[in-house]
Amino acid sequence: MSTQIKTAFVQMFTRGITHLAQQRMSRFRGKVREESIAPGDRAFFDQLGQTTMTKISTRHADTPLIDTPHSRRVVFPATFKHADLVDKADKLRTLNDPTNEYVVAFARAAGRAIDDEIIAAATGTAYTGVSGATSETWASLSSAQEHGTGSGMTLAKIITSNKVLRAAENDPEEGFYQTYSQEQLEDVLNDSTITSADYNSVRLLQAGTISSFMGFEWVHSERLGTTSSERNCFSWAKNCLLLGVAENPTGRISERADKNYSMQVYYEMDLGSTRMESTGVVNMLCTE
Repeated sequence: MSTQIKTAFVQMFTRGITHLAQQRMSRFRGKVREESIAPGDRAFFDQLGQTTMTKISTRHADTPLIDTPHSRRVVFPATFKHADLVDKADKLRTLNDPTNEYVVAFARAAGRAIDDEIIAAATGTAYTGVSGATSETWASLSSAQEHGTGSGMTLAKIITSNKVLRAAENDPEEGFYQTYSQEQLEDVLNDSTITSADYNSVRLLQAGTISSFMGFEWVHSERLGTTSSERNCFSWAKNCLLLGVAENPTGRISERADKNYSMQVYYEMDLGSTRMESTGVVNMLCTE
């Protein structure tokens, strides 16, 4: 065979663009309280605390006037933007027009950014006071709000998180949620006290995941923060974490005359998150 045959070899290219493995949407949105907020540098949410009735033991007694405790939480929304250009010359020289797939990729990035805001707010600093100048750090809260150092995720830890939320009179009807990463799922599936017949082992082992257990809806995320070598696997009551949305994720495709009429794919959103009640979030530390 002629040694020149290589000049006739055919190069074949596939049509379409494949997205690499990634989290495709927000996993926390819809599992926290969500409020629309006006554009601005901060949004205020007023709260009423617990009050106590006065028992009257004499006739014609004075009317008791009790100061009702007021408090306020503040959300500081931030603007998120992302854009990229698709040159006309590039579209002419390729089989694949990436424009629409850029929109998909940017939407997924927006979902992950929303989760990062909520995750950070769970055990981050919350702001209170008339103008939002008073800080409530996680370290300043009761020691009951964090537990479990020195080991992975266990049944005892899960029970403790549920206990702390219920003991603070958080309403389970609102929804209780528990976070975990794949490391903690491995802990659970290897824990015989959880995967025994009494704890629906067949369902857990066959699915290889957890959807609900011990009164929690479980939320998988590989974006959870760490304290030293321990993963912050927090749980919360739905109304105790808030997402304030000034602008929902919005995308647009437009022609840029200043960039030789390239197409610009653009995405933006404006939002922020905060912890609304300190007793409504519990952080379980899990060694990895």
